[in-house]
Amino acid sequence: MIRRRLVVTGRVQNVFYRDWFVGEARSLGLDGWVRNRADGSVEAVVEGAAEMVEAMIAKAAEGSPAARVADVAVSEETSVEPLRGFEKRPTR
Repeated sequence: MIRRRLVVTGRVQNVFYRDWFVGEARSLGLDGWVRNRADGSVEAVVEGAAEMVEAMIAKAAEGSPAARVADVAVSEETSVEPLRGFEKRPTR
């Protein structure tokens, strides 16, 4: 099991990117969350089997049909917050 934080930039707000992200993450059996950030980016934490997390990172870079992803910054997540299921969180 691994946990990664993603910050996705580009045209990723107001294009159903978070809803799409939740669906993709759930289909891969991942735990975590996704939310909009005030700076126009989208932030997510994903946890699961390494190959599924890597698959989600690749999907995040492709984005939802209406999104235009410029970059996905990935970092190791060290939070100990327990994650169960995958949810959409409010903007931060």
